[in-house]
Amino acid sequence: MSNYTVKVEESRPAADGKPSAGPVYRNIYAKDGLMEMPTRFESPWDFFSESVKKNPKNQMLGRRQVVDKKAGPYSWLTYEEVYETTVKIGSAIRNRGVNPGDRCGIYGVNCPEWIMAMEACNSQAISYVPLYDSLGANAVEYIINHAEVSIAFVQESKIPAILSCLSNCNSYLKTIVSFGNISSTQKSEAEEQGVACFSWEEFVQMGSLDHELPQKRKTDISSIMYTSGTTGEPKGVILTNGAFMGEVLSMDQLLLETDREGTGEDVYFSFLPLAHIFDQIIETYCIYRGASIGFWQGDIRYLIEDLLVLKPTIFCGVPRVYDRIYTGVMDKIEAGGTLKKLLFQFAYNYKLRNMEKGLRQDEAAPRFDRLVFDKIKLAFGGRVRLMLSGAAPLPKQVEEFLRVTCCCSLSQGYGLTESSGGCLTSIANVHSMTGTVGVPMTTIEARLESVPEMGYDALASVPRGEICLRGKTLFSGYHKREDLTKSVLVDGWFHTGDIGEWQPDGAMKIIDRKKNIFKLSQGEYVAVENIEGVYSRCPLVTSIWIYGNSFESFLVAVVVPERKALEDWASSNQETGDFSSLCNNTKARKYILDELNSTARKHQLRGFEMLRAVHLEPNPFDIERELVTPTFKLKRPQLLNYYKDIVDQLYKEAKAKTA
Repeated sequence: MSNYTVKVEESRPAADGKPSAGPVYRNIYAKDGLMEMPTRFESPWDFFSESVKKNPKNQMLGRRQVVDKKAGPYSWLTYEEVYETTVKIGSAIRNRGVNPGDRCGIYGVNCPEWIMAMEACNSQAISYVPLYDSLGANAVEYIINHAEVSIAFVQESKIPAILSCLSNCNSYLKTIVSFGNISSTQKSEAEEQGVACFSWEEFVQMGSLDHELPQKRKTDISSIMYTSGTTGEPKGVILTNGAFMGEVLSMDQLLLETDREGTGEDVYFSFLPLAHIFDQIIETYCIYRGASIGFWQGDIRYLIEDLLVLKPTIFCGVPRVYDRIYTGVMDKIEAGGTLKKLLFQFAYNYKLRNMEKGLRQDEAAPRFDRLVFDKIKLAFGGRVRLMLSGAAPLPKQVEEFLRVTCCCSLSQGYGLTESSGGCLTSIANVHSMTGTVGVPMTTIEARLESVPEMGYDALASVPRGEICLRGKTLFSGYHKREDLTKSVLVDGWFHTGDIGEWQPDGAMKIIDRKKNIFKLSQGEYVAVENIEGVYSRCPLVTSIWIYGNSFESFLVAVVVPERKALEDWASSNQETGDFSSLCNNTKARKYILDELNSTARKHQLRGFEMLRAVHLEPNPFDIERELVTPTFKLKRPQLLNYYKDIVDQLYKEAKAKTA
C-alpha cells in the first residue's frame, strides 16, 4: 500500500452476521512484530527515576513567579528536587492508609503539583484518577464514588467545589491535599464529614525519604481515566503501566526513525489539560527524555504571553488553538500592505511547491525561512522544532499553513483514551500525509470494518469503514462496566466508532463518525444525526431531538423553538400568552411542524424521514438535567428517559390523526 505501512493479514468476508473487514496493516517500523517493551521498565516511575539519575540538575518543572499580580520569568525545580518531594508525597500517601492498587484523585489545572501527585502515585503503584468538572457538576462526585477514590489532590480554588459534594462521597474519600494552602474553616468543614485536609507543605512534611517503594508490574493499573460518553455516565478507561509506557516508547521510536528524539535541551509548554491522555503521554515522554516542562498560568488571557516567555521547543495544540494563531498571523499579513503580502504569497507558494516535490520543510526554502517565515515562527516563541496536533481534525488549510510557515515538523495524530492516546500519526516531513492522521503507531495494528447501513465498504477500491484497533497500547476495559467493554472490544479488536478511509499512500483519513442509526418498523434505516442537521436549518428551532424505533413506522421530535420567532408568529396570528403557554398551543405546534417539514422537503429528505408530530419544549436541553454532554451533543438514552411519556403521547396523537 505504501512506504510506511505493511499488510500483515488478509481481509475477511462478511459471515455469521458480522460485516466484512479489510486487511490488517502495521507501521513499517513494526513490520516484523509490534514494538517490544524493554525488560527494565515495569512502570512509568522507572522513566522518571532513570531520568533523575541521568540528569539530576536538569530543569524539570517550571512556573512563572507572580509578584504584585504581575507574572515574571519562569522559576524551575530540578529533576532531583522534584524526585525528593515526590518520594515524600508518596510516603505521606501511604501513611494515610492508601495502599498499592488503591485510587487517588487529581483535580486541577496543569501545574507542577499535578505532575508530582501523578509521579507519587506511580512510585507507590497507586492508580491515579484525573477529576475534571467539564463533565458536569455531578461528575466529580460520580467519579470519586465509582472509582472508590480514597485521597484527592486538589487545586486551591477547586476546594470549595469538592467540599460541597463531600457529604455524597465521604464513604470513600478520606483525605484532601491542596496544591497550595487550605484555610482552617475549610479544614473544620471537611472534618465534620470525617475527612482530613492538608496544605501541600504540611503533606510533604508528613512523608519520609527512606520509605521502601513497592514492587511494580507492567500489568498494574496506572490510571483510570474517565471520558464523557454520549450514552450516559462518564466511562472509566483502565490503562495499565504497560499500555502507558508502550505509547511513550512508540512515540520515541517514531521520532528517532523519522525526525529527532527528545533531549534534555527540549522545553515543552504545558497547557492542554492533564486530565486527558494526550498531555499526560507527552509530559511523560519529556520526563523520560530529561526535558523541561513549563506550565501556563491557567488563564486563557495570558496563554500567548506565557508561550512567548517560555519559548518552548515542543508544542502540542488542538485545532482551536492553531486556528486562533493562524487567523492572527493572516490578519497581520493582510494589514501589512501590498508588497509584504505579495512577498509572503510568493515565498509561501515557492516553499509549498518544493515540499510537494518531496523536500523536507527545512530544505524547501531556507532563504525564505530566514527572510519571511522566521517572523511567523516567533508567534510560538521562535524555538519550536516539533508541533503536534490532536483531539479533532485540523482544517487542511491551517495544517498546510503551519507546515509551510512555522519552520518545524508538524504531525497530526488520531487517538482515544482507549488507545492510550495516539494510535495513528502522520510522519514528519511526508507532505502527502497533509489532511490525514497518518499511519498506525508501532504498538498497534489497524483495519477497517464495513458499515453496510451507512454505505461504507472496507473491501471497495477506496476502502472505507469503522476504524478498528488491536495491539499493546489498548485499554483493559471500562471500570465496572463489563457490558460496555464487550460491546466495543470484539475478538481483540477495539471498535472506535470513527469512520476512516485508507489513502493510496497508506495514511488514514477520518471522514465520518459511526452514526446513531436505528431501523423503523418497515425496515428503513434512519441516520438520525444527519436528519437532525437538516431540520436544524429551520430558522424556527434552536435545538431538536428526533426519535424513532423499530416498533413504529414514523418519526417524532422534541423541539426547543426560537423564542422570538414564536412570539412574532403569535402576535401576527392574534395568539396570546407567554412563551411557555405558546409552546403548549396546538396551532403553534402545527405551525412549527409544517415549517420543519417544508425545510425537510427543501433538502430532499425521504418520506419516512418526515416528522409526524412535535412537542415544543420552552427550556433548552441542558447539562444539569444531563440531556447533553459538555460539548452539547445529545445524550439520547437520557432524552428518551426524560421525555418518555411525551413521546408515547406524540405517537398516540399522530396515529389518531391517520386513523
